[in-house]
Amino acid sequence: MVLTSSMLDLRTSLPRKPVAPTLRGERVTLRPLRLAADLGALHARSNGSAARLAGREIAAYDADALIWRYMFAGPFNTAADLASFLQPQCDAADGTPLCVEFAGEPVGVYNIMANSPEHLRIELGSIWYSPLVQRTGCNDEATLLIVEYLFSLGYRRIEWKCHSHNARSRAAALAMGFLFEGIFASHMIVKGANRDTAWYRLLDDEWPRVRAALTARVEAKHRSA
Repeated sequence: MVLTSSMLDLRTSLPRKPVAPTLRGERVTLRPLRLAADLGALHARSNGSAARLAGREIAAYDADALIWRYMFAGPFNTAADLASFLQPQCDAADGTPLCVEFAGEPVGVYNIMANSPEHLRIELGSIWYSPLVQRTGCNDEATLLIVEYLFSLGYRRIEWKCHSHNARSRAAALAMGFLFEGIFASHMIVKGANRDTAWYRLLDDEWPRVRAALTARVEAKHRSA
C-alpha cells in the first residue's frame, strides 16, 4: 500500500487516548461509559440474576459461562468489584470503554483499546454483553457502528483478539468479516492459566466489501428478532 502524506500526517494528529464517540444504530447505541451512573445497571444485568428489559427476560444463569469465562476478570459478586475491573479501562492511556445501550438501557461494554496512532492501528476488545441481548445482533450492530467510525478517522487496521478457546468470540469475528491471522501461543497468563490468543484483523481496503455483508447480516437479525 502506498502511504499518502495525509495518512502520514494522521499519525501525529490522532490522540493516543481515543475520543469516546456516541454512535446510534437502529437498535443499539454506543456512548462514553459513565461508570458511576451505569454501574448498577451493568452489574444487575451481568451477575447471573434473572432480569428483564424491553419485553425480553432471562432466568438466573451461570454468569461465568455466558459472560466472564474468557475475560481478564469476573464474574463479579458486587458492583464495587465490577467497578474495580472497569475503572482501569476508563483510565487507560491508549483506550476507552463505551457503554452499549439496548432499548435505552446499559447492557454491556465495548472497548476501543491498544491504540497505536503512529501505525494507524487500533484494537476492539474487552467486549461483553448481558445474556438479555446475546444472539440478538447487538454485537453485530455495535461492531458495524464502531468499525465505520474508526475507518472514517483514518485508521488502516483494526484488530480483534480473544482466547483461543473462546469459540463464540472466534465465530463472531469471522462472521463479521475479520480475517484470522493465527495463534499467539503462550501469549498471556490470565486467571492463573495459560492463554493462547487467536488474532484477527480488518483492513481499510477490505471494509467496503465487509460493510455490505455486515450490514445485510444486521438487517437480517433485525427482521428475525
